[in-house]
Amino acid sequence: MRRRLLAPLLAVLVLAGCTARPVAEPAPALAGGASTLPGPVPADLALRPAPGTAPAAPAFTGGLTDGTPLTAARLWADRPVVFTFFSSWCTTCVDRQDALSDLARRHRDRVVFVGVAGADQADELQDYLRAHRVEYPVVVDEQQTIWRSYAVREPPAVVLVAKGGALLRGWPGGLDAAALEQRLGELVLAGSG
Repeated sequence: MRRRLLAPLLAVLVLAGCTARPVAEPAPALAGGASTLPGPVPADLALRPAPGTAPAAPAFTGGLTDGTPLTAARLWADRPVVFTFFSSWCTTCVDRQDALSDLARRHRDRVVFVGVAGADQADELQDYLRAHRVEYPVVVDEQQTIWRSYAVREPPAVVLVAKGGALLRGWPGGLDAAALEQRLGELVLAGSG
């Protein structure tokens, strides 16, 4: 009796095994997407006051590499923000990116780095972000409207915005990581420069 029941059961299991579709593994998170948004502001964050004469930074909302909306004013409401305008084909950007990625990691949650990628292809942008371990949010600015609002004509460029949204400085041509770290100490981070 047992053998009679066992044989059909084995046949069903074998057929099920042959026809079962492999379970698809979830796609890895896109670099520069929602998983790179900052955490809470550290309780010990001490900032220099922004000069009262500084103009307001152009506000914008853009989409991250995974489509998640990012509103710049929400970021600078409680901490400084560094915008890095770049493209994957820009050789100066490539030369400086590894050091900028390290600097962003060292200041994570204290100063938010946001990449603004323009004139780029999605697959080439992902390759760039992964190769240079860019672990901060990246806005895709296909029409370069954000670039134009910050008067960026070509990459690289760096813009520093104080907590509250005051536009402190912009550097056409960008900055290397050492110079940017010095400016962070001089302009926004109290007790570090």
